[in-house]
Amino acid sequence: MKKIINSMKMEIKAQSVNESFARTVVAAFAAQHDPTLDEINDLKTAVSEAVTNCIVHANTKTVAIECELWTEAKKRGISVKIIDFGMGIQNIEKALEPFYTTKPDQERSGMGFTVMQSFMDTLCVSNGTKSGTIVEMTKTFGKVG
Repeated sequence: MKKIINSMKMEIKAQSVNESFARTVVAAFAAQHDPTLDEINDLKTAVSEAVTNCIVHANTKTVAIECELWTEAKKRGISVKIIDFGMGIQNIEKALEPFYTTKPDQERSGMGFTVMQSFMDTLCVSNGTKSGTIVEMTKTFGKVG
């Protein structure tokens, strides 16, 4: 059973200048678990992709980020939730396909969710109960002593 040892929440304006801020804050929070540089880079990349998706596709004014640091047996890791308050995703299954984009005129690659899946241990994408999209990801960091 996972034991939550710390958590944080923040909300930022949905502006591209805040994408790097979001990934840096999440990485700094995760540093409490002493992850490797590769693990931190994976986490930062996934958070960047999730926040960028919110900014580009969600038509939202704000993006919420929630993180929990956890331990379980001999594992330690982070759970990250990126939430927008926009229109949601009409077809999540289609959106998860590599190269699918709703903005081909903006030279979007459609690889955001694929990148998140490849850098994180788990990825779950769902629509909120009223609107918006929730991206939940986990990353395990090495082994505990």
